[in-house]
Amino acid sequence: MGGERREPPADAFEAELHQIEALNRMQAPGPDPALPPGPDRATRASGTPEEDRRRDSLLLTAGHAVAAADTLDEALRLSAGLYAPEFPLDGQCVFGVADGNLTALAQYGFRPGEDGRGFRMPMNTGYPAAEVARTGRAVYLASPDVYSRRFPATWHISAHTGREAWGFLPLVTAGRVVGVWLAAFRTPMEFTAGERALLTVTSRMIAQVLERARASRAELELSRGLRRSMHTAGEAPTGLSVATRYVPTGGGLMVGGDWYDSIDLPNGRMAVVIGDVQGHDVHAAGLMAQLRTAVHAYAAEGHGPDAVLARASRFLTTLDEDRFATCLYIEADPSTGDLHIARAGHPHPVLRMGDGTCVLKHVSGGLPLGLMPGEEDYPVDTVRLHEGEILMLCTDGLIENGGHDMYTGWVRVRDALSPGPADDLEAMADRLMAAILTPGPGAREDAAARDGDDIALLLLRRDAVHARADLSGRRLVLTVGQDQGEGLAGARAELKALLHDWARPDQVDTAVLLATELLGNVLVHTDQDGALNATVSGETGTRRLLVEVMDRGDELPHQRTPGELASSGRGLLLLDILADQWGVRPEPEGKTAWFALNEAAPAEPGEIPGL
Repeated sequence: MGGERREPPADAFEAELHQIEALNRMQAPGPDPALPPGPDRATRASGTPEEDRRRDSLLLTAGHAVAAADTLDEALRLSAGLYAPEFPLDGQCVFGVADGNLTALAQYGFRPGEDGRGFRMPMNTGYPAAEVARTGRAVYLASPDVYSRRFPATWHISAHTGREAWGFLPLVTAGRVVGVWLAAFRTPMEFTAGERALLTVTSRMIAQVLERARASRAELELSRGLRRSMHTAGEAPTGLSVATRYVPTGGGLMVGGDWYDSIDLPNGRMAVVIGDVQGHDVHAAGLMAQLRTAVHAYAAEGHGPDAVLARASRFLTTLDEDRFATCLYIEADPSTGDLHIARAGHPHPVLRMGDGTCVLKHVSGGLPLGLMPGEEDYPVDTVRLHEGEILMLCTDGLIENGGHDMYTGWVRVRDALSPGPADDLEAMADRLMAAILTPGPGAREDAAARDGDDIALLLLRRDAVHARADLSGRRLVLTVGQDQGEGLAGARAELKALLHDWARPDQVDTAVLLATELLGNVLVHTDQDGALNATVSGETGTRRLLVEVMDRGDELPHQRTPGELASSGRGLLLLDILADQWGVRPEPEGKTAWFALNEAAPAEPGEIPGL
């Protein structure tokens, strides 16, 4: 078969097994005075081609399994699959090297107490594993006589274990001995070149498992420390309450790239932050820790929300150009309830009003942090949080967890956030997380929604400082800037959400149309921003909607009759036809156009709305 062409091996382990096969073909074992004659020796010296193929297949399968093991115990259990009549592997132990001592980390095949698990042995001890750790060279002991002659001081450790041969091999990673693997055999061994090569390959695989196990422990300690640090935020100032939750679901660590923070600012203000670094690995967790620290520092220096995000974006670029992060930063004034919000590619916040109505609060935004250096532009929106209202900030894992998309996930969040009183913010956070992480109807009991991204949640409530606030009404306040025409879509969506339970859907459409006309009139005919204030008052079924749109322009609008092809001039005409009441009033600075709609009874079957 010398001319047979062989395909290249699939991986390193398979390549080294080919080398072992070549060594076995080239070498016929000679007599070894330490190995007594007998049938075992003859059996190991030769085998039929079918036996050789079976052995090679067994070794290859076991080798691949060992390379993929997650723990040392699993690796040793899989290594036991290397056993064959000519290779009677009977016991294994892995010793770790640290602080000048050997410690037993894992074992397989030993009876309790045989492996010395839990012992600490100084490196200068006359023990085979200690010599291997010191020199980095393997030690092969072919028989009890060889063992007792070479290591008389510690021979008693293995004298009564029933083994007849031992191999001690270094576990090396990055050129450093990090451990020693003991392979014990039930009969004397020659340790031929092929057998030594097989043990060497296996030790390399076990070394990789040991390194992964240590890296996993280091990652776990890192993530635990980061998670503890997220619970060290200061107390919220009087007038504001904060509840937070963090659930790692996607990356397997205690913490990933998601984070939240609350920061004490000068003049009694507070900043709240939520963010998400791309990825679920330990690198994302490390970047998150650095970015979180940077945001905290920029905020403490007194920068505004836009400047904090711009600086954080440039900072992230210097750390890792291949990763980006989303972030939502809010500077809150507890005395007024004003929230100054800047957003970097992050999901919009959710506003829960006093009566439980929830709306997506559309705010302006810029690109995610670190995505396009030099393009850091983060507009700041101002939202007023009234007493009893709650603003929910979250990462996308809360919305999309469990296979939901942004729409169905938002509906699930809204349904969990709306009911119940808002007095106990912690209970509200628990209820929301339970709704997200509990399997839906018909799902398996073990199918908890933990298959998505990590989840970070922050609830910010404005509290009543003195008398209890009246929670019977609803109010929506928003601003659409001159350069933010796309904000009209957000305003329409928020007004629809405000009227989600209005008796007549056609009145909701009317309200949205009229509000759009008033805001559009401000953007088109003035150089000012448009501010909308919508209030719902009264009992369900007889409620009244009042919508006011304010601007700082001096010119008062006047009603006219537009031509058939006119592109404007219909706003006040629509108000006159569709609104129950409307008007325009001058203000000390600018003017306010307003309209009111009274809730009508639900339409009867077959009734045409409006007739």
